[in-house]
Amino acid sequence: MALEKLIVVDRIEVLESGVVQVRTKTAIMEDGKQISGTFHRHVVAPGDDYSAEDARVQAICEATHTAEVVAAYQAAQADVA
Repeated sequence: MALEKLIVVDRIEVLESGVVQVRTKTAIMEDGKQISGTFHRHVVAPGDDYSAEDARVQAICEATHTAEVVAAYQAAQADVA
């Protein structure tokens, strides 16, 4: 009986505001079959540091978090406060 813990980014979504939603799946595998699994979600907002994110998340953030998107997001957040 071999147990293995796998952690993978299994969903990446970009919202209209430029916010990137990331879902990470943690699966406990026994002999190649999943016996347990959980999900964790977090967001990367325009202007956030994403250097520690998964390479795919970094690539999406780099492409979508333009200067214009960051400025619009920050202005929208200032209006809320």
